[in-house]
Amino acid sequence: MAENFPGTDTPAPTTSNVPDKPALEGLEESLTKRWLAEGTYKFDSETTREQVYSIDTPPPTASGSLHVGHMFSYTQTDVLARFQRMNGKNVFYPMGWDDNGLPTERRVQNYYGVRCDPKIAYDADYRPPAAPAKNQRDFDVISRKNFIELCEVLAVEDEKVFEHLFQTLGLSVDWALTYRTIDDHSRAVSQRGFLANLNNGDAYMAEAPTLWDVTFRTAVAQAELEDREVAGAYYRYPFFAEDGSKIYIETTRPELLAACSALVANPDDERYKPLFGKKVTSPLFGVEVEVRAHALAKPDKGSGVAMVCTFGDLTDVTWWRELRLPTRAIVGRDGRILGDTPEWITTEEGRANYAAIAGKTVFSAKEAVVELLVGADLLDGEPKKIMHPVNFFEKGDKPLEVVTSRQWYIRNGGRDADRRERLINRGKEIEFHPAFMRSRYENWISGLNGDWLVSRQRFFGVPVPVWYPLDADANPDYENPILPTSEMLPVDPAADAAPGYAEEQRNVAGGFIGDADVLDTWATSSLTPQIVGGWSVDEDLFKKVYPFDLRPQGHDIIRTWLFSSAVRADALQGSAPWKHAAISGWILDPDRKKMSKSKGNVVVPTDVLNDFGADAVRYWAASAKLGADTAYEIAQMKIGRRLAIKLLNASKFVLNLGATESNVLSNDSAALTNPLDRAVLAQLADVVRQATSAFEKYDYAKALQITESFFWHFTDDYVELIKDRAYGAAGDHEQESVLAALATALDSLLRLFAPFLPFATEEVWSWWRTGSIHRAPWPTSVEVSDGDTTLLATVGDALSGIRKAKSEAKVKQRTQVLSATVTAGVVQAAQLTAGLGDLKAAANAVEITVAQGEGELSVSDVLLAPAEEPVQA
Repeated sequence: MAENFPGTDTPAPTTSNVPDKPALEGLEESLTKRWLAEGTYKFDSETTREQVYSIDTPPPTASGSLHVGHMFSYTQTDVLARFQRMNGKNVFYPMGWDDNGLPTERRVQNYYGVRCDPKIAYDADYRPPAAPAKNQRDFDVISRKNFIELCEVLAVEDEKVFEHLFQTLGLSVDWALTYRTIDDHSRAVSQRGFLANLNNGDAYMAEAPTLWDVTFRTAVAQAELEDREVAGAYYRYPFFAEDGSKIYIETTRPELLAACSALVANPDDERYKPLFGKKVTSPLFGVEVEVRAHALAKPDKGSGVAMVCTFGDLTDVTWWRELRLPTRAIVGRDGRILGDTPEWITTEEGRANYAAIAGKTVFSAKEAVVELLVGADLLDGEPKKIMHPVNFFEKGDKPLEVVTSRQWYIRNGGRDADRRERLINRGKEIEFHPAFMRSRYENWISGLNGDWLVSRQRFFGVPVPVWYPLDADANPDYENPILPTSEMLPVDPAADAAPGYAEEQRNVAGGFIGDADVLDTWATSSLTPQIVGGWSVDEDLFKKVYPFDLRPQGHDIIRTWLFSSAVRADALQGSAPWKHAAISGWILDPDRKKMSKSKGNVVVPTDVLNDFGADAVRYWAASAKLGADTAYEIAQMKIGRRLAIKLLNASKFVLNLGATESNVLSNDSAALTNPLDRAVLAQLADVVRQATSAFEKYDYAKALQITESFFWHFTDDYVELIKDRAYGAAGDHEQESVLAALATALDSLLRLFAPFLPFATEEVWSWWRTGSIHRAPWPTSVEVSDGDTTLLATVGDALSGIRKAKSEAKVKQRTQVLSATVTAGVVQAAQLTAGLGDLKAAANAVEITVAQGEGELSVSDVLLAPAEEPVQA
């Protein structure tokens, strides 16, 4: 793009603040420091609810590492936040760190070389080993309080790295509004929320079958399940009827034969109808069980009759509950067969066979039972090998067991049709973006089969804030828990004495015992609006931000974070927690697979930011619509970087043409005396309207596409066409008109791009305007009633045609055109006539004839002046 007056050596006018060589490098660091120092994104607490736009920002897991997927989704949120701020909203945009739960616990164990034992007393002077042991068996064993302190220390260090990366990315977060899901404030709010649920009957304790991970030794909720295909086999063996006949069952879990409490067949299965209500005897263990009927039994699966064990899987739990079967558990929390022979096994042979499996893992027990069946000639045929789905904890590597345990639950509609319907209606109060994501929320609720299990047998987490009195025999009274007052929170019952008791009374008759469990991490994360909004602590703030305007998150945690947040808000506030839910998609690798740390296919954000810059990465992220899974594309980032550089250089050129802040029009277009100037601002007004409408519908990607398309027309066509007039060659009035159009267009374009390219736009803004563009208003349309929105495109096409003729003639673009003919339809011919002066100047043409014709616009009969020197092919 030439910077001198066409055909002369006269330099363009300069602006003192415009650098000679604009560059993107270094902008992230310098502008971030300035924004932090000036409080550019600071929330003003002196406000009303109507003025606020509040965002329930997802707290990333601080014990892990960020990847490009985080940059993708957090950029999309930031674009929306910036738009709202420029529209005059007081944006409440916090950042949290999810440092609560298993990932942090495991990281701390390995980092410091320690293990937690809640029974150990707190050591105020404890220091972790300088060099952690390599074998976990040699790790220091420390108290829960000491362990939590180490978790907090390491989490803070991890969070510093995250904060720096998010700032480099340009997130317009108010960094004074940060929280951690394990700090005192979050623990107190989480415990207060649980106690409120308990007092209202929304939380309860029950001893019931529970999905259990034997590796992590903790209960697992339905939302944490993951089905994985594993190899297995069907084993066929008989039960014996009273008349001596054999009833064959086929099962993948023969190791649970000793836990059998019934056989179940479909009520319509004619083969087994005569057996319903009758007793049969189990092989090896000699235990009588009844044959029952239930609709879940599948006649076409195996032999059509199922062995119900307590508990082999969740279907067993359903049968056990609905058929009121006896509980015969034989698998312990360690995943091994219980050592003591169950009281229901009474025969000598049965007790001997049980002794053969006692204490074994379920895998070894299966081998032992199969060996016993073979030895007794009871196994019918060879096992049938299969692949079948098995429940796993999403973070585990062994199949889950179902064990009976005492756990805490929060009611979520899984066993309450009215509550389920109410939560579905809460979802209808939320506007999902994209809209079809609501169905995932509703489908999850409809498929629930139980309440939300919220207690976990871990160490690092928010403790269940409950103690139990001990009777004269030191047995806990679970029916009458001891609860803390609100002022006492946060508490740790494992370390703090129950109110009204002394520490010496812990674990002794007539004293107390603390609940040893912690709350599921989602039980705290589900309260992020309450935590950051000041619920129960700063009610004035809470009224100003709640319900929040926006919850941004990934579609994979609709069933966990989004749903659990709706459950808590429904119970605690009687409302939906937000007005809008912006659901982002996944980042896919080149093979179209989701990027994740576990798969080893992630890209490190720092490398991408160093290679392309924040604006380029943001452009890639904002080019994808909400809810769309998007490929990781370096090519798209390169386009974004090119756009940001073009914005710097085009802005420099426009400002050096003489455009200043004083030339920017408000809503009076009288200064525009040239049809092309009126046309470009009429087109820009349409762009502003469309981009604004798209943003209001949370379709930022469309707003970016519309803005970018106009920008390239503006730089490639309009700026090239009006240089002659901008330098004053057509007189003062024409120069004033074009400078007004240039300044107004640049002003609006910078504002339109500001949410997407915050660093490049802020840099250009500083060259000719005061303050921050990110505190400037969103652009409004300069109405040009008679502006022809297609005129620029028509004149631009004619200019392209003439330039193409010069290229084909292998001459330089500055070569003079002695004459040319542009043929177009009636409308386009009129447009060409209106813009003829600029077209001739830009083409360096002496004469251009506009002719009316049929079909598309065409350029012909281009007569060029003799070239000064040929252009090399």
